[in-house]
Amino acid sequence: MNTHDPNLDSSAIADAVADEVVPEDRSLTDDVFALFDDGKTYIQSEIQYQKTRVAFAADRGKSGIVYGIGALALLHLALVALVVGLVIALTPVVGPWLATIIVVGLLAIGGIALALSAKRRFAALAAAFRETKA
Repeated sequence: MNTHDPNLDSSAIADAVADEVVPEDRSLTDDVFALFDDGKTYIQSEIQYQKTRVAFAADRGKSGIVYGIGALALLHLALVALVVGLVIALTPVVGPWLATIIVVGLLAIGGIALALSAKRRFAALAAAFRETKA
């Protein structure tokens, strides 16, 4: 604001000076307490925000788990039907006992291969965590 403007009268100048912000008489202690209160408010707000996020994730996670379990159940039934179909398809060619042994053997070999692969992956993961501790 220009107080040297000749168009302003003394009452306008007095009003302008009265409108200026005058700093409060605050001590350093008051500022520290205000900062502490602001920090406490921030922490409370952050905790509430994280609680809301967890509640949202849990809600969506529950429905996701239900759909996942349903999908796994249907996939399991489809694989059982495939195994039964393989036994039935091989029966006329090699007989029922040999067809059963072939299907069970192939499934066992596949299961062992997957288990060994999982073991290697978990061992690599454990080794990575051991390296970070050292």
